[in-house]
Amino acid sequence: MMYDTDKLLEEIEKLRMKMSSIAMKQGITSLESIAMSQELDRLLNIYEKSKQQDTKEI
Repeated sequence: MMYDTDKLLEEIEKLRMKMSSIAMKQGITSLESIAMSQELDRLLNIYEKSKQQDTKEI
């Protein structure tokens, strides 16, 4: 699946801010914080893979 890196970075930043807010209210070990952290990891992995592919194409 192809992702637009700018859009992906936007999503990562939004999720980061949302996760921080929830972690402050509910704690970092709350189920919602953990789920957001896992989603953030997934998006960061996609971003890293897309960066690696971009450097291979150059």
